[in-house]
Amino acid sequence: MYWQQESECMDRKELEQLQLERLESTLNRVYLNVPFYRKKFDAIGFNPDDLASLDNLGKLPFTAKSDLRENYPYGLFAVPLREVVRVHASSGTTGMSTVVGYTRNDIKTWSNLVGRVLTAGGVTADDVVQISFNYGLFAGAFGLHYGAERVGASVIPMSSGNTRRQIKIMQDFKTTALVSTPSYAMLIADTIREMNIDPNSLSLKWGLFGAEPWSDAMRRELEQKLMIKATDNYGLSEVMGPGVAGECLKQNGLHVNEDHFLAEVIDPETLQPVKLGEIGELVLTTLTKEAFPMIRYRTRDLTRLLAEPCPCGRTLRRMSRVMGRTDDMLIIRGVNVFPSQIEAVLFDIEGTEPHYQIVIDRKGALDDATVLVEASEKIFFDEMKKQKELIDAIKKRMASELGIAVEVKLVEKKTLERFEGKARRVIDNRKL
Repeated sequence: MYWQQESECMDRKELEQLQLERLESTLNRVYLNVPFYRKKFDAIGFNPDDLASLDNLGKLPFTAKSDLRENYPYGLFAVPLREVVRVHASSGTTGMSTVVGYTRNDIKTWSNLVGRVLTAGGVTADDVVQISFNYGLFAGAFGLHYGAERVGASVIPMSSGNTRRQIKIMQDFKTTALVSTPSYAMLIADTIREMNIDPNSLSLKWGLFGAEPWSDAMRRELEQKLMIKATDNYGLSEVMGPGVAGECLKQNGLHVNEDHFLAEVIDPETLQPVKLGEIGELVLTTLTKEAFPMIRYRTRDLTRLLAEPCPCGRTLRRMSRVMGRTDDMLIIRGVNVFPSQIEAVLFDIEGTEPHYQIVIDRKGALDDATVLVEASEKIFFDEMKKQKELIDAIKKRMASELGIAVEVKLVEKKTLERFEGKARRVIDNRKL
């Protein structure tokens, strides 16, 4: 199924010509209306009228999240405030928000792009979509809400939290599609089991999850526990929100809406482009955003672009699922480790629950990593020998998959904190 088939299945040469035209328009927009970009372009002697090909984009400087904070709140807006009909913001660890704006046309574009993602994930006008993202300044819930309405689905704006009530609403309102973070979906699934509800008695068919990295093992677990087809979607507030990319039902990568976003993948150290298919940091440039265009925005998300055509018929290039963030990557004894790698190992070992936490300490000159793993109740009733065997099995797999030795500690179910939004898996006690 397609939402905008003509755009989603566009001939590649036609698409690239459209990208070039829209890029030229965007660069002129920011040069004329955003002093930040005009100063950057002038510094390297670049005039938007000189744009000859898409390859010229690589000559332009990057935009980072720090640039948004330094121009707080409206310094990067490309239109007068009277043309802005929506403002969203997200706060980071510094406490300073990043603020983004939308014109009326931006909202229309956004709704259609999310409509593409939802349609690719199975949602139609016949569905009842429960949005379990937090509403507020966070852009995600609103984008998915309006996208679902755009395709004609019935929308339940639940927000996150109050998990037992979420489930009661699912039962009473016959929810067919759940939209949330994968970690919150897992909490919902576990609570359904605790309430002795047969998942087959629910009307759920689709799960559309995003906002955090998650593994294929977690996907399989969610599909099994909730009796759904689970797809991944991607977006970030600084660029648009959800709607940048999304999986189709083939589940083999996320289709990037390339007629609205130019995607590059760079080496985060050298800042040079990597070869097609290699892993690196995703960089995005908006092509149609009016209020808040972004030029070569460093997302910090690690992925790769896939050149192979998708059996679904869409010609839009795919990106692999985000495997982590450059700023979430743990360097332990010189080895790069991502929480998603640990998650994939744990999901594959019988006797563990899908809840874990990584604690990093520095003892002397060396790093020590301890993985706290919730184990099934049966394990704690077994003899100590069985517990030791499980710990040894986990440590062996971790050493093989990660290339480092970690300590493993089993904890009882419900010991570790549950999350209604994005999961926080890492506690780093090192003074780096």
